[in-house]
Amino acid sequence: MRITAPISRVDEIAPLAAAGADELYCGVVPREWVARHGNAMVSRRIFGNLESLAALEQAVAAAHAAGATLALALNAQHYAAAQLELLHELVAAYAAMGGDAVIVGDAALLGALSDLRGRLRIHVSSLAACRNREAAALYRDLGADRVILPRTVNLAEATALAGALPELEFEAFMLYDGCVFEEGACHTLHLPGQLGGPICLDRYASAVQRVDGRPLTAAEAARLAHNDACREQWLWHRFSCGFNVTPEGDPYGPCGLCALPNLAAGGVTAVKIAGREAPTARKLRSVRLVARVRDRWRDGVGVTALRDYAQGLRDARDLCRCGYMCYYPEVLDDETPVPRAAES
Repeated sequence: MRITAPISRVDEIAPLAAAGADELYCGVVPREWVARHGNAMVSRRIFGNLESLAALEQAVAAAHAAGATLALALNAQHYAAAQLELLHELVAAYAAMGGDAVIVGDAALLGALSDLRGRLRIHVSSLAACRNREAAALYRDLGADRVILPRTVNLAEATALAGALPELEFEAFMLYDGCVFEEGACHTLHLPGQLGGPICLDRYASAVQRVDGRPLTAAEAARLAHNDACREQWLWHRFSCGFNVTPEGDPYGPCGLCALPNLAAGGVTAVKIAGREAPTARKLRSVRLVARVRDRWRDGVGVTALRDYAQGLRDARDLCRCGYMCYYPEVLDDETPVPRAAES
């Protein structure tokens, strides 16, 4: 089971690899792109990108020196024809640097990179919303080597896909991206807080009235208030628990640590930590959390003991049991033995 972690600066590479990251991924916004297309996004992130091709070349070299691979994220849902031309130039330059893989969200871009297959691996982004066998087989036929599963794919679906298409690699989310929307169908931006922040966190003013015009009863008003409170609690958990951390500095937030044995035994190749724009300390803590659980699994710790250990790492048992921040809540009450023979 490989750990995939984000970077936004070259100097993050060595410590993240030392902490346990096997694969790294990044974005880049070349000056040529800005000159031609302004602030139109290269990779679904305005922030958290390398600033130049020179920095990208340094990142490739640093990753390889640290024993890791580097993937370049070009994962917007779609690009204009003129943008595809420039992206091909970018990917060709990246291949010449010795880059390992590109993360692609647009099928048109995947097709535009056909002449570079063999020089780079193609990872289909979760933005492509590939969630069934037919879609995965189509991307395989178009040249993909790996599919990064959307956050809402459950354990049974993930392992069924990996079993049905063993020639493809599959990657599943492990930490932190907890947006309440399906990102493959989302066309909004995550703006800075002073500009309104993510649209999914908007607090709309609303009023409720009965269709017959009568006032709400006390019981009806109480039920509506309870529903609103539950929604606020759900949002708080999904968005990293208010970005709180433990006394030791480990971040809370959406998590799949308890399911790592199931994913490994089911043939999933890698687990992903989200957050290119996050501070370095958060990334390091995140990699160490995942690595500690993975290493315990490799050392032969039983599934029940491993789940207890994973929940205890951040003393988060109450957060876990509510199910709100869990990617794979089906494991919380599942005591089915997990085989080790298929672990990668």
